[in-house]
Amino acid sequence: MTEHDRYSNPLVERYASKEMSHIFSDDNKYSLWRKLWVALAEAEKELGLNITDEQIDEMKRHINDISYDTVSNKEKELKHDVMAHIYEFGEKAPKARPIIHLGATSAFVDDNADLIQMYQALLIIRNKVLKCIKNLTVFAVSYKDVPTLGYTHFQPAQLTTIGKRACMWIQDLMMDLDELNNRIDHFMIRGAKGTTGTQASFLELFHGDTDKVLELDKIVTRKMGFEKSFPITGQTYTRKYDWYIAEALCGIAQSAHKFGNDIRLLQHENELEEPFEESQVGSSAMPYKRNPMRSERMCSLSRYIIVDVSNFSVTASAQWLERTLDDSADRRISIPEIFLAADGVLNLYANISQNINVYPKIINKNISRELPFMAMENILMRSVENGGDRQAVHERLRKHSMDAKMAYREGTDLNLIWEIIDDPEIPIREDEVKDLLDPERYIGLSAKQVELYIQNFVQPELEKYNADLNNIDTILTV
Repeated sequence: MTEHDRYSNPLVERYASKEMSHIFSDDNKYSLWRKLWVALAEAEKELGLNITDEQIDEMKRHINDISYDTVSNKEKELKHDVMAHIYEFGEKAPKARPIIHLGATSAFVDDNADLIQMYQALLIIRNKVLKCIKNLTVFAVSYKDVPTLGYTHFQPAQLTTIGKRACMWIQDLMMDLDELNNRIDHFMIRGAKGTTGTQASFLELFHGDTDKVLELDKIVTRKMGFEKSFPITGQTYTRKYDWYIAEALCGIAQSAHKFGNDIRLLQHENELEEPFEESQVGSSAMPYKRNPMRSERMCSLSRYIIVDVSNFSVTASAQWLERTLDDSADRRISIPEIFLAADGVLNLYANISQNINVYPKIINKNISRELPFMAMENILMRSVENGGDRQAVHERLRKHSMDAKMAYREGTDLNLIWEIIDDPEIPIREDEVKDLLDPERYIGLSAKQVELYIQNFVQPELEKYNADLNNIDTILTV
């Protein structure tokens, strides 16, 4: 069997980064199992059990030395993956064989490793969210005072600025960053809780010494790099925690989907465009096409994440008492895939946000087409100031506006502004009308909002993670 005659996961092959794929690899997962067994043995030795340094050193030498064929053959025989790995580890470290997994249940390695993998993945996700925020910040500042059409219902509304719109994208990601930080800062692993979470097996090992049992849990947790473990578990930690983490990824997917949709809509209007490389093909049939394929792909992966969160909800709600195994096969798929998909989404987001093409001439053309309609209220007020009757002027402006709209739709060129200037019933001069058509009169505090938001909210967060950002400060090619 070759690599091309069996199914391969596109999340690994096409979308996610190597670093994220490694986190959910067999090598990382099962080396974490062995590190957990070492941490458990060290903690038990420190608390007085008859475990030697020689046994622990032997285990440490083989943390990354895994014979997968041996494991596979043993699992076929035992129908139990953890026992197969214990067997293989014992073959490599025969002196330590008697004390590997001492007092533990399978969930000790399964659950703790799953949680550590998720923690490792969250750190990568956070860095990539920060990268996207940084890219959009540069973009927003560059275009903070450049007017553009604002849309409601995808119909021209009032003006905004390109930078102000970018701050809407940034704010969504900032909310996601806050959620990620909450998950990371309060992260817990399962710790050493025994067979059904009662710590009875460890209480037996330590001959009823409650203090040592409680200390064992703390020592193992610290040795694995964490400060907190779940205070209460069954055999497994609550699967609600998986949903809790997945929800943070779902928020990122929502933000990315919104951003991707906005880019797609604006690319249709020819105002903005995602990166399009010189040799890139837009369509196999239509050579002229410049499809927003990055944004479409980002939306597609985002949709997968948004839908997949319900899977975690069902798993959390369907657990029985201290545990049931109907979560196991599901979690083997759903946990890696939601992180791989989120990684793929953020790779695309970072690539697009660092290379957005802006077409000012098209933007100005669209503004010029719509601004006369947006200026109607100001023209009405100036005409009243000049002595006009408000109701009469309003009716004349309404008629000219409707005529211009219909003329445009029928392909006729009707200059609304000159219709207004030439109308004797509307008391306003040409220079007054043209003054009211300056786009900057209609962007409100857009530029100031960009400055204040970046200065007060965004920049302080970016500065916190400056070192991490420098490590990924390259253009992510997609």
